[in-house]
Amino acid sequence: MGVSGAPAAVATETGPMPGIVLTNLRKVINWSRKSSLWYMLFGIACCAIEMMATGASRYDFDRFGMIFRASPRQADLMIVAGTVNEKMADVVKRLYDQMAEPRWVIAMGVCAVNGGPYWGSYNVVDGVDLVVPVDVYVPGCPPRPEALLHGVLKLQEKIQREGLALPVR
Repeated sequence: MGVSGAPAAVATETGPMPGIVLTNLRKVINWSRKSSLWYMLFGIACCAIEMMATGASRYDFDRFGMIFRASPRQADLMIVAGTVNEKMADVVKRLYDQMAEPRWVIAMGVCAVNGGPYWGSYNVVDGVDLVVPVDVYVPGCPPRPEALLHGVLKLQEKIQREGLALPVR
């Protein structure tokens, strides 16, 4: 009997009793965040076609717990695919600012990563990371859906390693 009269927990030689899960709050919260990413698409050019194919039935984003949200206030992941020009940079930044914390960004395609073949042009932003912080880069022109899925898996690994404190941006 325990001190309060309740039976005391008995540990076996191999660990805690069966049916008891030992973990910490950070692991549970990060597991739930990585397993339920709600993404907002920002498809500007040809990469958007591959991004839409990834969400379709053949590649199925849903199996990762990812749900499309059209509103930035409901999304925690922004996937930027395509060439970001100077006029669109303000829109990308505004949508990013409307997303709740914690929030993540994937830059999909060489145009979003560094400007692509338009690098150095007068009206093209040489990488969306000059506008918003990017967590995962998915290179390619355009990247295949498998590459985007790999980028999502890398983002999930990053989320699993994060602490509870919100980053200061």
